[in-house]
Amino acid sequence: MAWWRQRTERGVAPWVRTRLRTAPGAAVAFGVLVLVTAFLAAALPRALDAYETTGLRQEIAGAPPAATSVELSAPQPGLEIARSTREKAVRPPALAAVRRAALARLPAPLRADTTESAYGVRTSKSLVGLNHWLPVIDAPPRFTLVAQSGLAAHSIVRGGRLPIAAGEVTADTRKVEAAVTEATARTLRLRVGSVIDVDGFGGAPLVVRITGIVEPRHPQGGYWSAEPVLRTPGVAADAPVPPQFYWDAGLLLAPGAAPVLLGSQGQPELYWRFAPATDRLTAQDVPGLVSRTASLEGGPELLRMREVAGGTAAVATDLETVVGSYTTTRAAITPVVAVGAFGIGAVAAVVLVMAGGLVAARRAAELALLRARGGSLRGIAGRLLAETAVVAVPAAAAGLLLAVLTVDEARLLPAVLGASAVALLACAVLPVRAVVAHRRPRAHAERDDLAHARPGRRRTVAELTVLVLAVGSVVALRRRGASSAGDLLVSAAPVLVGLIAALVLVRLYPLPLRWAARPAARGRGVVGFLSLARAGRSSTVGVALPLLALLLALTTAAFGGSVLAGVSDARDRAALLATGADARIAGPGEVTPLPVGVAGAVRKVAGVRAVTAVRIERTAELTSGGAGAKEGLTLIGVEPASYARLARQTGLGAFPAEVLKPKGAQGAGTGRVLNAVASPGLAERLGRAPCRITSLAGDITVRIAAVRSRTPAAPGADFLLVDAAGLTHSDPTTLLATGAALDAPALRTAVRGAGKGLTVTSRDEERAALSDAPLQAGAERIYTTAALAGAGYAVLALLLSLLQSAPERAALLARLRTMGLTSRQGRRLLSLDALPQALLAASGGMLAGWATVRLLAPGIDLERLALATAAGRAPVIGASLRTDVWSLLLPAAGTVLLAWAVAVAQAWWAGRRTSITELRTGGMR
Repeated sequence: MAWWRQRTERGVAPWVRTRLRTAPGAAVAFGVLVLVTAFLAAALPRALDAYETTGLRQEIAGAPPAATSVELSAPQPGLEIARSTREKAVRPPALAAVRRAALARLPAPLRADTTESAYGVRTSKSLVGLNHWLPVIDAPPRFTLVAQSGLAAHSIVRGGRLPIAAGEVTADTRKVEAAVTEATARTLRLRVGSVIDVDGFGGAPLVVRITGIVEPRHPQGGYWSAEPVLRTPGVAADAPVPPQFYWDAGLLLAPGAAPVLLGSQGQPELYWRFAPATDRLTAQDVPGLVSRTASLEGGPELLRMREVAGGTAAVATDLETVVGSYTTTRAAITPVVAVGAFGIGAVAAVVLVMAGGLVAARRAAELALLRARGGSLRGIAGRLLAETAVVAVPAAAAGLLLAVLTVDEARLLPAVLGASAVALLACAVLPVRAVVAHRRPRAHAERDDLAHARPGRRRTVAELTVLVLAVGSVVALRRRGASSAGDLLVSAAPVLVGLIAALVLVRLYPLPLRWAARPAARGRGVVGFLSLARAGRSSTVGVALPLLALLLALTTAAFGGSVLAGVSDARDRAALLATGADARIAGPGEVTPLPVGVAGAVRKVAGVRAVTAVRIERTAELTSGGAGAKEGLTLIGVEPASYARLARQTGLGAFPAEVLKPKGAQGAGTGRVLNAVASPGLAERLGRAPCRITSLAGDITVRIAAVRSRTPAAPGADFLLVDAAGLTHSDPTTLLATGAALDAPALRTAVRGAGKGLTVTSRDEERAALSDAPLQAGAERIYTTAALAGAGYAVLALLLSLLQSAPERAALLARLRTMGLTSRQGRRLLSLDALPQALLAASGGMLAGWATVRLLAPGIDLERLALATAAGRAPVIGASLRTDVWSLLLPAAGTVLLAWAVAVAQAWWAGRRTSITELRTGGMR
């Protein structure tokens, strides 16, 4: 009768229920293992989706609204159209109708945030203000006139009232009302009731009366920041040489006053601006978002927009550039994460196979008896599959449910596939192991130990195949890097290296045991010889699988720990390069001298160990050639002793203080040739001959005395370092403070009391900011989880290995006790019995982890994983993979200690039981 149609007859217990009742503890433990593994397999793809989605949303939300907004614009209606029709086309009802139609035509996944979107009419060319009382830089101020919707909802009236369109405004109207923001009113000296005459309206200027001063409700939102001139006036310049600078500001007209702009020479245009809504965007929307945006700018979607906005309408946005920056970062991070995910997946699979192997080994005699009595392989495999599925399938479903509840904002299908794969593997391990082991009925078990086993041709071919794959993956990764997350061979490189190490160790495992057993056999004691002899008689499968699991787990932990250590070092270095010390205090732009007393106030702050004052001149110039051409450079004046000490402490271009002092000179003084420390690029330009430098600190002549690639005062620029005593004006512009535990808020409080406009940049705060980006933080969390999970699976693999041989060791100890072995000798025997495999795995794991990091380091760039650089910004430093000693030593030492502790605990427990219990007839030992 088929196993799935078993009939429960009177007096015959069902197979599955009987087996579960016989070993409930083993079933629960196996279920917990499957649950945890299924949770990890389901949570990993969901975590990837979640942090990638969060990164996309933050990338768009953090970019300037002017770059992310999608703007549909159209020129003013043609002059061939009747004036009344032209004026009607720019009035609010007509513009609102176009907005509704355009919103409906926005292609998915692009959606608009209507709260930050706006539409209206504006002058694309700013117009000159004619009033003499307006502030002038080099030329009179200019104004952008905007009749934009939603002003009342996006602003708070701080003075006066909002503008209105009195009567019917036409293109011939020459008096309108407007509002300005507080920043515009403060900069251009405007107040409620001010009247501005705006040029560019034919014969008579347009008279604009300021009726209200408003404060933006969300100044950084798309409504105000998509066109920043509406919120804050800026300084612009004309093209002529020398350029003529002027104030450029915005005047906010009432929406009903839009027709007046048709009479201007400011090239009025109609616009509908849509701020992107990010709350429904996911990482999977990126390809569609990029293609749809491109179609809007010049494709079929643009034609659909022109159906409602006119045949000359255009769409402009830089959203694809922002998304492209995100895509570049994600493409650099994902392959590195795939390497770690592949490693932890391989370890989990091996541990599941070990768990099934443990059950198969415990039930070997039972299955052999079933085969001897006529049981078919199909029937036995079906029964084993049923009893395993009863535990594994609900456990995997629970793990999937837990992953779904734990990680939001992610797809369900990858998680279902991951949990299903775990359930399938867990269900198949025991039946497959049983079928392979009991293909033929056997009267007795054959000897299968390391001393007797001889590798066959198939095993040799398989091992050589794995070796070729490992070499190919390592070479590919070193040559082209982890450039594609879909390249499984590259992602499997650490796993293949660990697998090769396991195969080599399995082949070499008997040799050290034989070498150690020879002197032990000549000794007087029996404990050492027995333990080594037992280790050599271990079964091939009983050694190979645990060794493979331990090596893969230790290699994964070492690789993950090394990645995290490299990321941490890169961020520490980047934060140091951003500040040059533990804290940096400077005025605006580091161009004005610091107030007297700032250095003293900083020194009094708790935690400050030393303060170094420097003068930085970023506008210094080098006179080169006979034509008198000027080349810019950064000149830094320092006190040699304190600055040399700072450079030595930070590791940024250390040099002896004597380098800056000319030989035989009593002091630097002014008017003499000064020794200088220069960056490599600047040193190549200057050469070794004295050069003349012009700066606001004074004109000096310098000679290059030393070359350094970095310096604390200007870590990322070409610099020239001189003794400040040789400068005419040596007042410091920057303070570099060092200390073990600097309190940034306390520093800001002290600086605020000593002067105005000073900024404090803390190294710790810069370091924390580098970890805030969702892509980098999410990838780092996954690697941390991979390292911890690898260590956990290593512990589990060791426990499973010891549990598999625990009954045999207990029976051996009972037999030896009947022969006179003492309890102390028994504890030593079991302790030494467990150590050879643990020591081999620990030493092999450290070697494999070290080799993996060394082999793969040239192909893995951690810069994107470590540093959240802004789009278009040059990377601060390179970040490469390096070996982390603690990630190698701690897991390996923990493996040995755990093996010893379990063996001691088993010896203690076995000593409490009687020998009769262990040696009773019928015991399966």
